[in-house]
Order: sequence, then C-alpha cells, then structure tokens
Amino acid sequence: MISAVGPLLLGAVLASPPAEAPFALRGLVSDASRAPIAGALVTAVPETGGPATTTQTDGRGAFALALAPGRYAVKVVAPGFCEARQNFAATAAGAESRDFVLEIPSFRETVTVSAPPGYQVADISSATRTLTPLRDVPQAVTVATRELMRDQLMTGMGDVLRYLPGVAVHQGENNRDQAIIRGNSSSADFFLDGVRDDVQYYRDLYNLERVEALKGPTAMIFGRGGGGGVVNRVRKEAGFSPLSELTLQGGGYGHKRAALDLDRPLGGAIAFRVNGMYESSDSFRRAVGLERYALNPTLTYAPGARTKITLGYEHLHDARVADRGIPSFQGRPADVDVSTFFGDPDRSRVRARVDLGSATVEHRAGRLTLRNRTLFGDYGRFYQNFVPGPVAADKSRVALTAYNNATARRNVFNQTDLVYTPTTGPVRHTLLAGVEVGRQVTDNFRNTGFFGAATSTSVPYLDPTVELPVSFRQSATDADNHLRASVAAAYAQDQVELSPSLRIVAGLRFDRFGLRYHNNRSGETLERIDSLVSPRAGVVFKPAEPLSFYGSYGVSYLPSAGDQFSSLTTVTKQMEPEKFTGYEIGAKWDVRPDLSLTTAVYRLDRTNTRSTDPNDPTRIVQTGAQRTSGYELGVNGQLTRAWRVAGGYAYQDALVVRATASARAGAQVGQVPHHTLSLWNHYRFHPRAAAAIGIVHRTDMYAAIDDAVTLPGYVRVDAAAYLTLRRSLRLQANVENVFDKHYYLNADSNTNISPGSPRAVRFALTTAF
Repeated sequence: MISAVGPLLLGAVLASPPAEAPFALRGLVSDASRAPIAGALVTAVPETGGPATTTQTDGRGAFALALAPGRYAVKVVAPGFCEARQNFAATAAGAESRDFVLEIPSFRETVTVSAPPGYQVADISSATRTLTPLRDVPQAVTVATRELMRDQLMTGMGDVLRYLPGVAVHQGENNRDQAIIRGNSSSADFFLDGVRDDVQYYRDLYNLERVEALKGPTAMIFGRGGGGGVVNRVRKEAGFSPLSELTLQGGGYGHKRAALDLDRPLGGAIAFRVNGMYESSDSFRRAVGLERYALNPTLTYAPGARTKITLGYEHLHDARVADRGIPSFQGRPADVDVSTFFGDPDRSRVRARVDLGSATVEHRAGRLTLRNRTLFGDYGRFYQNFVPGPVAADKSRVALTAYNNATARRNVFNQTDLVYTPTTGPVRHTLLAGVEVGRQVTDNFRNTGFFGAATSTSVPYLDPTVELPVSFRQSATDADNHLRASVAAAYAQDQVELSPSLRIVAGLRFDRFGLRYHNNRSGETLERIDSLVSPRAGVVFKPAEPLSFYGSYGVSYLPSAGDQFSSLTTVTKQMEPEKFTGYEIGAKWDVRPDLSLTTAVYRLDRTNTRSTDPNDPTRIVQTGAQRTSGYELGVNGQLTRAWRVAGGYAYQDALVVRATASARAGAQVGQVPHHTLSLWNHYRFHPRAAAAIGIVHRTDMYAAIDDAVTLPGYVRVDAAAYLTLRRSLRLQANVENVFDKHYYLNADSNTNISPGSPRAVRFALTTAF
C-alpha cells in the first residue's frame, strides 16, 4: 500500500507550482545545434554568500528559479557538456529570461571532469551503450561508487554485492566470485568496462571507479547469459589532473594491505595513471589466509578535441587457502566452532594469474560517435581442495573427498559501436548500431584425490583439521579437454524521445555462438552452433523531469554447455539454450540531484531447463522451468548535507514451477531468501569527523535447491569512524559485525557452508601527496 501511494504523493509534490517570489529567472538550455537538454542542473549562487538555489531543466530544456533580490552567478551543468556561467542582478518583483548553450567538450576536457564524491550516480553508459541518465533507463540498476567502497573498506566483489538489493553472493566453492541475481546463479556474468570477463577468480576493487549491477535479462547489450542480470566493473583511467594517493590498511586476523593511485599528465595530450595493490591477510577460519598483488597502468592520448585513445594493462596474482567451509547436520549447519577447517589446509590452495590488455578508441564527428574497444585476457587458474561431506548419524565422523582442477583460458573480444543522435521534427533519437566478435580458448584438467585406493575418507567430527596421505590422479570421469568458443554478434537500438514526458527504448541483438569441444582422453570432438536472437523493449513516462515510471521486457539465452562451457556431451550437444524472459515495471525519482529513490516489481521466467523424462528416467528432456517474482526498493545519495545513505530492500520468491533434473516442482531455489535489507548511513557531524553505521539483514534460506538444509536468517551491524587529520590525511576505523553475531553467510552445497566473520576491526590511513 505504501509503495503504491508513495509515487502518487511524490508526483503531486513535484507537480505543484513554486511559491511566489520577488524575482523570476526563466530560460532554456540547449546544445550547439539548439536541441534542448533535459535534466541539466541550474544553480544560482548569491555573490554575498548564503544558500544556493537549484533546479533541473524539463524535457523541453526549460527551467525556472524563484530568487530574492540580489546579484547572482548562475551555472549550468549537464553530463557530456562543458559548464556554462552567467552573472546577473535580480530586482524586486522583476523577471528575466536567460538562455544557455552548452558546448561539447574536447576529450581532453572530458577526462579531467570529475563528479563530487558521493554514493549516487546520475548517468551510466553500460545499460544502453550510450550515456543515459539513470532515471531514463527502463531497468533496475544499482551502483556502488568508489566513495562507498572506500567508506566501507571494501576490497572484493563479495563486499560490494551485499549492499545491492536483489543480488546475493554465492560461496563459489570459496575459490571464485559468483553472484546470484534475481534467483539465478552465475560465475560468468562479470564484465569489465562492458566487455566480458568471465573466468572464475576473485576480482579486486583497487582500480575501480564503481561497480554496477544491472538486473533482468541483459543479452541485448551484453550477449549470451545474463539471465538474472550482470555485474559490470568500471575501471579508473588516466586523466589530466594530477593525483597521488596512498592507502594503508591493517587490522584483525592479520589484515595488511596497501594501495597506490598515481595520475599524471605528460604534456598537453597524454596522461598516465597507475594503480597498484598488495595484500597479505589471514582469516578467522583456522589456517586460512591469502596473498595477492596487482598492477594496472593506463595511458590516455587525446590528439585532438574529438578523439581519445585509452590503453591499459593489468596483472593480478591471487593466492589463498582453498576453504570449502563446514558441513551440515540434520538440516542445519554443523554445530562446530566457526573457525574449524575440514581437511588439510597445507594442501588446499587456490592460485589465479590474470593478465588483461585493453585498448579503446573513441572519435566524435558532430552528432556521430564511433567507439572501438578491445580486451585481451590471459588467465591461469589452479585450485586443490578438500570437500566435507555428510556427517555420520552419531556425529563421530565426517566424509571427506578431494580433487584439484587447472584451467587456462585466453579471451579476445572486440566491440565497435556507432552512435548517432538525429532529430526528426519534435522527436529525438539516439541510434546505436554495433558488432562484437570474440574468441575464447580453454583447457581444463582435473584430478581426483585418492586416499590409498579409495576416493573418499572420513575425519573426526570434533577434530577434522588433519594431515592426510593423499595422491592426486585422474579418475575415469575426470576432465581433460580443450574447448574453443567463438561469438559474432550484431545489435541495434533506438532510444526515442517522443515528447518531454515519453521515451521508448527498443533493441535487438543477434549472436552466433559456436562451441568446439575436444576430449583429450577419448579423442572425441563435438560441436554445436547456436543462433540467438535477443530483443529488448522499454517505455519511460515522466510526469515531471526528476520522476520516471517505466516498463520493460527482455530476453536472454544460456547455451547448453553452461556459463563456463567446461564440457559438452552427446546429450548436452542436442540441448537447446535455456531461455530467460523478464518483465519489469518500476519508478525512479531524483529527489534532488544528489539523492535518488528507485523501486521495481518484476517477474523472471527461466525455461527450457533440463529435466528427467517421467516415462523414461534414462532420458533428459527440456521441460523444466523456474520463476522468480520480486520487488526491490533502493536509496542512494544525500539525505542532508551531512547525512548520506546507500542501500535497499528486496523481496524475492524463486520457485521451480516445473520439475527439473535437480528439483521437484514447487521447490524453493537455493540461496534466495525471501527478504533482504541493507542500509549504510554515513553522518558528518564535524568538518573533520564523521561516523557510519550499516545494517545487513536476510531471512532464512535453503543451502541448495533440494531444500534439505536451512541457513538461518540474521541481522548484522557494522560501524565506522572517520577523522581528517589535515586536508591530505584521513584516518578511519571500520568494525564488521559490531555485536559479534553468529551467522552463516552462504553455501556451495548442503555440506559446504561458509560461516560469517566474528567481530573484526580494520584501520586505514589515506594520504594524498
């Protein structure tokens, strides 16, 4: 009831006329072609001091300000344009009209412009491949900014995802990032600056501007997969403003970390930036630790006002103990100490090596923008682990197995986008046409752990951390294969502004996805080609410029080899891709330029999934189906000048609606709680001092789709304090799990459950030099 009445009240408030004032300043804001600019921020600042008066232009580019008599400086800013300023004097009971024409900046100017730090983002390009106000995107999108990541001392994707409504963190066997978005789990739906980065590893945040979660089917923009949504990382790039920043961290459980960010202009046309990181940390989990380091230099070259070339290279090394967590007993996590390690930690390890090279060329010619982006990735990954299994009925022993796996992958993707912005009478278009080609070559090799002649053993329930005589060699079914995946795609989209209050987005993508699988053990070679057609449509209605209501429809596909295409069999070769169909309606309200509220209601259907033929258990048919229905509410930005917030609430109901090979009809999808809530509050009570408190809550959820083991719900409270010692030096202290709550974070299966961390304190010192 509240969610239905709220937008109506907001619309009524927005539609009400401003109060009478002694002076009225009106005008129009347009670009150089005299096309109106909607959503431009117009600010009048009194020359004698005092509060500024701010408004935004409507769909016609018009604005109105009510001002007291006096002299003012008026500035107008809009994304993608240079700032414009004018001075004037307001007289009592007067009125004046002023028009502003905003120029398109050169690329050199573009890279030097930065928004004030905060939790709210006004525009993104990943959702449509064009720079679009977030409120005009007919899709739920949540963004974690660099400022939010810094305030919470986030270091990995798991830290970020817990504050994004509708997104959860899967255990991922504790050797990789894995997200559950709207009830659908994937380790491959990760992107870097809009380009696929799908290898299974832990991604660090040291070189990021922000992390974006785009929810609902996203194949029209991102290609195959993305049924529940995708997670896109936006990297820092070299700019023309000098920057030098060093952050040192330390704290509980042996946490030690350093990060460096240096940005330097090298003359008038070239800028160089380097981000680096080193971390060596232990864990509350016994004998578990990690060491990782990374380096990411980037170069920006702006030879002219309309051309920009960006080059980048990243090397990441991540080494840690492989930790599969604890087992369950009688439908609940085992009642062992949360630090208990099952198996041999000295022989459990994860190693990831990532080398990424990127190049982007962008050129503008009037209303036409051409962009070409290439990403090359060379990945090496190895993990060896001990996997706890069922607990004996008398709780005396726990089953244990072991295996290792090595993966080498080489990716190369190239995207070319052409964006054109014509005006046909009163209708404005943003036309996108593009192509993407890619090739991925993967080698997989797996060994089984043998305990003598057996492939499993058992360890004492109360003392399961042991040194074990185990040898690793291939069993009859272990993988030894070589895969080659290729994609060729073409897509087109039109963002149409029919009137100041009505916009339509429509697009279509065609993918030709080919997979060639060679089994090195048997010599068998299998191939499959899928032709995928992915539509997307959305409508946006804006009763007032800061408020939008939208509806959208989209389709994504997942080929039968799965999101990691690690194998192909004579059975799966014949399977059609799974289909994801999403319907969504929602509202977005920019209460102020620095505060936004969002809400969405959706239904996501996953069909064409595998199931067992009820008349022949030896046959696989594609009649299974899953449905996720849900509601989301998000808030980001400044409640007051001193108080900023980030968080949201999500309700999800993810059900198997037709039996699959894994679950009966009516089963709840694993690790999708009905209710989740996160809210981070940061309050500055002094120019040099601030404090923050965060709440993370979720209700009970099942560990797996068989609904046999329940992970209890919990409420966790985090806190932080900040002190600016001088302008270039900041000290902060963060406390995770203030009340030392005992809880379980996530799972990979019924017998691989990850406990949450007890109370942990971290300190950080950041200096600019």
